[in-house]
Amino acid sequence: MVTLPKKNELGFFEIRLESIGGLGANLAGKMLAEAGVVGAGLNGVSFSSYGSEKKGSAVKAHIRFCDIDTNIRDTSPVERPHVVGVFHESLAKTINVVSGIYEDSLVLVNSTKSPEELKEKFKMKGGTIAVIDAIGISLEEKNRVNMAMLGALFRLCPFLNPDTMKNVIRKSLEKKYPQAVQPALNTFERGYNEVQFQTFVLPEGEQMPTFVRQDTPVLGFETQPMGGVITNPGNSILKDLSISRAGMMPQFEDDKCIHCAACDTVCPDFCFVWDEQADKKGRPQMFLQGIDYQYCKGCLKCVQACPTEALSSARETDGYAEQHRIPHRFDLAVN
Repeated sequence: MVTLPKKNELGFFEIRLESIGGLGANLAGKMLAEAGVVGAGLNGVSFSSYGSEKKGSAVKAHIRFCDIDTNIRDTSPVERPHVVGVFHESLAKTINVVSGIYEDSLVLVNSTKSPEELKEKFKMKGGTIAVIDAIGISLEEKNRVNMAMLGALFRLCPFLNPDTMKNVIRKSLEKKYPQAVQPALNTFERGYNEVQFQTFVLPEGEQMPTFVRQDTPVLGFETQPMGGVITNPGNSILKDLSISRAGMMPQFEDDKCIHCAACDTVCPDFCFVWDEQADKKGRPQMFLQGIDYQYCKGCLKCVQACPTEALSSARETDGYAEQHRIPHRFDLAVN
């Protein structure tokens, strides 16, 4: 009989997946729950919450496991997770992805950074950080990020049988997408074998951050500005779409550009920065200066539209967007 390594006061072992739409966290949660119920003989449930935009917007998948003799009558969001899977490292810019963790919780991150760097970035005091380059693996194996993350999650949850998961993958894909079965299995296997983790003991005399419920409003009668002014509207010059990039981004080579504006025509978020200058004959013409990566969500439509290959797709590396960003010159912008 399978024994859960930890339980909360209700008898649940809880997992929360933090992601953006398009990386497959919703499907990963369902497959994870199925492997626990079918393969390990546990009671389990999986459900997700996400915004209306879906692709590129924040997604949370919630999974609960318990012993077979315990009933699951709780379908509220997982707020005190024993395991957190962060499918998109950049979510930490706007979301507290490790909220509610215990001092012995496991946090799995899709990243190329070291556990020490991620501990500093997530402002964690204690817990175990596991790291897997899920995007790199998925690109090499020509598969999805969620398969690599699932492999790593199974390594962190020893009560789950990876062979059961492989059968679930085959059953899910072999009828409609038989050509995708082996790449998915390879990606899962690499995620299982290549994950690295490090435990950070809570320093003596310190405590984990006080738990705050997810539905606690940030702006209330004590904290909102005078007059109830919304200080950062959702659709404004202050928006930051960089958390929507799923690992790939456009790169601009000025010497190949003919300033045809084909990229600007297809761009849904006005990422391209232009400046009026004189051409070789002294006539005024608009010249492309570069990309404002704050507004780029990595859809790569510009790469497909560019006739001269001045724009190319490349794996996003840490710090590249900040170093090569050409900011828009908005008169009303507030930094």
